[in-house]
Amino acid sequence: MMALGKIRPEGPNYPGPCPEIETKRLRLRPVRMGDADAIAFSLIDFEVARMLTRVPAPFHRQDAVDWLNGLDSRKSAWPFAITTDDDVMIGNVSLELLHGQWHLGYWLNRFYWGKGLMSEAVEAVLERAFMRMPEVKIHSGAFAENSASLRIQEKLGFAILGCRNVFPLSRNATAPLIETSIDQAGFASRKKV
Repeated sequence: MMALGKIRPEGPNYPGPCPEIETKRLRLRPVRMGDADAIAFSLIDFEVARMLTRVPAPFHRQDAVDWLNGLDSRKSAWPFAITTDDDVMIGNVSLELLHGQWHLGYWLNRFYWGKGLMSEAVEAVLERAFMRMPEVKIHSGAFAENSASLRIQEKLGFAILGCRNVFPLSRNATAPLIETSIDQAGFASRKKV
């Protein structure tokens, strides 16, 4: 699912261990092996998986276990479980170093779409990331057809860099991906979500 990146375990461009973050409605905590069933339940839904570049379809529990096992040895990622009051994972926001650049990715179980939860979660992660790494630029993106994700990024201050065709694992065809990025100044100018 996620490629392994390399980074020094300290310095200004390393955020430190994945923290826990409380928002108005959510608790963001590091993912753990006990989340495998919740991850599989969410990503077996093709409507979720098709909007992600590195998620296979169909997605199985073993795919979740493999991804979680790969995170154990990494110091270059913040893989947050998005949870509500019952501590059940309903989505993910991940910040990871890939090819020398920080990348933000996210997904949410379809039953929680349309409630502003992802905007709240992504804003909280970016706020913490820029507190720890104020000089970095964070890259992200969304498929051109994913207007909800593009709206989240626009509200938070992401700038559009361009568009390229990618071959997501869940589809059997290429799709246009809008590439975006944000720095601390762009985030500071965001519309409050």
